[in-house]
Amino acid sequence: MIWRLPIATDDGEFIAWFSESGLIRLDFPADHLRKSPGQTSGTPASQEQHDWAQVTAAALRHALDGRKPEALPPLDWTGHTPFQQDVWRAMLRIAPGQTKTYAQIAAEVGEPKATRATGTACGANPIPVLVPCHRVVAANGGLGGFSGGLDWKRRLLGREGVRLELTPQNGGQ
Repeated sequence: MIWRLPIATDDGEFIAWFSESGLIRLDFPADHLRKSPGQTSGTPASQEQHDWAQVTAAALRHALDGRKPEALPPLDWTGHTPFQQDVWRAMLRIAPGQTKTYAQIAAEVGEPKATRATGTACGANPIPVLVPCHRVVAANGGLGGFSGGLDWKRRLLGREGVRLELTPQNGGQ
């Protein structure tokens, strides 16, 4: 059973999706119109899941303020590849205000020639903001991509104090 938690923020309402094992997806405001990840229930089934909801809401608010969350709920990456999970774990190690390139992440997970695959794994990240794929940028100093859109990526990086030199050639406008 999957349950959803709306999280109101100054940036709009995010939707967190949980399984019996942890957080499986986080949708940006208005993005939650996507298909539900499974049969849903409106409320947590246990005290543990209720606690996850509180941790998730607090973590999201910290991250949206450009700060490192004090804690994260369990992350349920069931059904995703080991490579994707390795990339996502590497992204969790990038501190707020720091960035790494897709190539650096690929090398960190032991696949230095898998830069494109790393970018694909970043794009498939089901828990953006908390698993900070916005901190992964292109080697040319550009933004690269972002599942929430480049405006969100700029906003999140800006709140963390990251200033990229953006030109039309590297993703700027």
